[in-house]
Formats: sequence, structure tokens, C-alpha cells
Amino acid sequence: MTKLRSTLLSALAAAAGLHLSALADEDSRVRAPLLPKYQQECGACHVAYPPDLLPAASWQRIMNTLDKHFGADASLDAVTGKELLDWLNANAGGKRARKSPPEARIPRARCLVREHDEVAAVTWKLPAVKSAANCAACHTKAEQGDYRERNIRIPR
Repeated sequence: MTKLRSTLLSALAAAAGLHLSALADEDSRVRAPLLPKYQQECGACHVAYPPDLLPAASWQRIMNTLDKHFGADASLDAVTGKELLDWLNANAGGKRARKSPPEARIPRARCLVREHDEVAAVTWKLPAVKSAANCAACHTKAEQGDYRERNIRIPR
């Protein structure tokens, strides 16, 4: 009886594993809801990137250099800056993001480079795309923090 029970449990575990891997293909992980103030401040100029794309060290670097944020002064008042940094740190990328060096450019983060390795170089040069930083060009629900493959539309 115990051998039959063990076989049944193994079969159930295998079935559950198959189901979970199918969900992983759709990037089904739960992301923290975007902080409204973060969306307002950062989303005014570009997509408010999900904080789990970078480790806390990267967010610290970005927030500490807002006065020269990729050629623009994106400085915030001290209270807002601290609020955003605390939220970014609390929701920063876990193990996968920490494997990357503290990167300041999200499109260069290892996990994103790997995710986009099948994108042809010509796609990044399309007028509607322009660069890998323009997530919303292809990810139709990027503004809501949804980057699932089913919501990707490559512009022509």
C-alpha cells in the first residue's frame, strides 16, 4: 500500500510541476503594486519600471544621482525621495536580480537582456521603439506593470 501511495504522490507532484512550469512561461509571478507616487514621479518621463527588475543597490545608485538622471535633473524633495527609495528597497529584485552587478540602466540588467535575446537588432531601431528602455512600445500593459508575453505587440 505504501508503494502505491508513493507512486500516486509522485504522479501528483509531477502533474503540479508541469502546471507550475506552464504558468512560469506567462511570467505569472506576483509583483508589488506600483506606488502611486512612484508612478507619478518616475512615470512622468518613462515607464515606471517594476522595482523587482533591479537589486536594492541599483535603486540606491539611481536615487542618489537623480540630479543627473541620464542627462536630466530628476531631483525630488527629501521626503518624496526617501519614501520612494524605501519602497524601491522593500520591493527590489530578489536572488535573480542580485546576481547582476548594480546596474543603473534597466535595459542592461542581465535578466532583461536574457529575456530579450530573441529580439532582432532591427526591432530596437524601429521609430516606434527607439530603444530597449521604451518597454511600452511592445509591452502593451507596461504602464500597469504587466509584462506577460500574451500582451506583447511588436510595432511595424
